[in-house]
Amino acid sequence: MARFNLLVVLLLAAAAAHPALAGEFTVNTIVIPEMKAVFGQVRSRTVVPARARTGGTIRAIDVTEGSEVEEGQVVAIVVDDKIALELDAAEARIKEVSSQLDNARTELDRAEQLLARGVVSQGHVDQARTQFEVASNQLAAAEASKAVLEQRAREGEVLAPATGRVLTVPVTPGSVVLSGEEVARIASGQYYLRLSLPERHAAEIREGAIVRLGQRGLRGSAAAETEFEGRIAKVYPEISEGRVIADVEVAGLGDYFVNERTLVWIPVGSRDVVAVPPEAITTRHGIDYVSLATADGPTDIAVILGESIADATGERIEILSGLRAGDKVLVP
Repeated sequence: MARFNLLVVLLLAAAAAHPALAGEFTVNTIVIPEMKAVFGQVRSRTVVPARARTGGTIRAIDVTEGSEVEEGQVVAIVVDDKIALELDAAEARIKEVSSQLDNARTELDRAEQLLARGVVSQGHVDQARTQFEVASNQLAAAEASKAVLEQRAREGEVLAPATGRVLTVPVTPGSVVLSGEEVARIASGQYYLRLSLPERHAAEIREGAIVRLGQRGLRGSAAAETEFEGRIAKVYPEISEGRVIADVEVAGLGDYFVNERTLVWIPVGSRDVVAVPPEAITTRHGIDYVSLATADGPTDIAVILGESIADATGERIEILSGLRAGDKVLVP
């Protein structure tokens, strides 16, 4: 009876140490990308200037750095005081020519009436008609000149050339600007990341590879802190000063600053690892164990863990030491 009780105690202890097992997991070697942490710089696909279309003095500025603008929105107003004087002169010229036209019309009507009575010759009527036509053309020219001045006045409105965010406004109200001078710079294109990597990684960088973007800011040392995923869109064929340049497309960079730096993990190679499901790992007294299926029964093996890996079969934990390919791990 004592021997039977001892056997029951041993079985209960074994059951407590090794809970019910769901099956065996054969350890295989898998290939994972080797990630390198680098800093990427946020860029805009296009940066366009809003330029003054006419020279003059800045009367008002309606935007500031960081403002969101729509295409065609008024950014600033440039005023040339000489245009107002030229408009007054054009208006006076129109009134003068209008008076001459009215007089020429009266002279033509009178000449036609006298011709009907036989008092004047046809040559006199033709001369009056010519004077009337000259006055009409002069009035049209004066009105066209006024329209040109009015268009110049309207061009004092500096318009945003595209929809985007204002980066810089290098002028202030009261500044004197020339025609074509830059009043504001607008980032109008989609944001992307510009990477500059050491030349030794040039052969491993591939277009279409997935990269991980860290949490915003310059801190962070673990890939687990990633916030976005992106894709390498372009690798430039020229190496400059020992650096290879690559562009990464990432969604969700709209609120970042242009030229802001952030941490990026980029694949620069691959390595073979041994990994097991997280359920196969138990921790006792600060030491990690996995249970191996051996000829003598389940055996606990101390292991050193690496990083967490996610693949098509689910989550895996990298095993740095303690296991090798072909081992059969018991999974509860």
